[in-house]
Amino acid sequence: MEILNTDAEGRLTLADALSYASDLSPDYLIDLATLTGAAVVALGEFTAALFSNDENLARGILKAGYFAGERFWRMPLEDPFIYEKLKTYDADIKNSALDRWGGAIYAALFLKEFVKEGIKWAHIDLAGPVFNSKRWAYNPVGATGFAVRTILRFITGR
Repeated sequence: MEILNTDAEGRLTLADALSYASDLSPDYLIDLATLTGAAVVALGEFTAALFSNDENLARGILKAGYFAGERFWRMPLEDPFIYEKLKTYDADIKNSALDRWGGAIYAALFLKEFVKEGIKWAHIDLAGPVFNSKRWAYNPVGATGFAVRTILRFITGR
């Protein structure tokens, strides 16, 4: 792996975790991460970016989020122009693009490389809604626990 940005170290750890979890052959693999400021720039501080390689999984998370009162926006996971930025001559993959464009999509495409084929996977970049600078809805100032309610609803089917 070519390291172009040492500030993108979290995605390296998450990549290892996704690779290991894929080996366990789960029914679903869902990761939650405050991965990029680009997600906040794109969606604001109250909406999380949702990336998924499976339509049913994505719909299930969006539905659970709606009933949990948590906001998600489905983001593209197949972008050939951004995918090209993963390529490098010096390694198999690079951890960061040299520009800022499509940063949240780039990070999700990077992570997708570590999820084994056939695994139903969703990546939730919750950098915006995970922390409030002021009270919003039922969330206090500070850490919100964003997505916990959604994941619980998704798992239990309620």
